[in-house]
Amino acid sequence: MAELATIARPYAEALYKAAASGDVSALTVQVNALAAVAASPELRSFADDPKVETAQVFDVVSAVAGALDVKIGNLLRAVIDNGRLAALPQIAAQFQALVNARSGVSDATIQSAFAIDAGQLAEVVAALEKRFDRKLNARVEIDPELIGGIRAVVGDEVLDTSVKARLEQMKVTLTA
Repeated sequence: MAELATIARPYAEALYKAAASGDVSALTVQVNALAAVAASPELRSFADDPKVETAQVFDVVSAVAGALDVKIGNLLRAVIDNGRLAALPQIAAQFQALVNARSGVSDATIQSAFAIDAGQLAEVVAALEKRFDRKLNARVEIDPELIGGIRAVVGDEVLDTSVKARLEQMKVTLTA
């Protein structure tokens, strides 16, 4: 089977083109809600049942996700009709990437060994924005294995200033 990213790309691009003239933030919220619903194993089991019609699957998903924009409803109908419900989370991720590229913003994951308060986070984000030369939409994850410091992932770039990474570097140096 083709990789989900390959399957999701045309759907995400079509939604992005359809959304170009409207409110992208509302569509982003709705497509993320659909992705969360589609990630449910129970829903996928229901949708994969050969006795269940596509209209029933559409009704269930749209009822759980709430009121949908016409564009999102059309996307959902196309995804269900083509048996691609499993690709919805990837469609949402690729749609968000297209929106971010247009606005010049990148998603960033900041991993820290300890909780970061709002003031510290603002300083870290400002430094990372300067380092990566773009606006960042940051989210924080706690990872006690880092021991200290942070690890920032922006797209395919990683900046690792954690104690764990430094200890690994020292280990490699000492054993070489």
